[in-house]
Amino acid sequence: MKSIVENLQKKQMIFKSFKALNPKELGTRKKVEIYIGIDLKSFYTFVMSLEKKSRVLLKEARELGRLHEEAERYLGSKIMKKILLIDAPLCSKAKAWLETEGWKVMNVAES
Repeated sequence: MKSIVENLQKKQMIFKSFKALNPKELGTRKKVEIYIGIDLKSFYTFVMSLEKKSRVLLKEARELGRLHEEAERYLGSKIMKKILLIDAPLCSKAKAWLETEGWKVMNVAES
């Protein structure tokens, strides 16, 4: 978690609260790390870290978007910001879909 917080601080994103959320609580078996942060303006931020060797396709990107909706139901509150920290090849269609849905996609390998 420390590396993720440091990565976000480089992008000028500071949180007053940052906690891990178990993916099983959201009803998924995916190998992702999910965090819920509360920024300085008291808005929720959904941070998902994904690391894999194979390409992330549009179908999987939509499943990741569904996890955001499940997190909103779990918290009972609207999550304003969505961040995907990815260390995997990303399909151009998947990246375009994520960006139109309001996700901020950050490639960890480039940082």
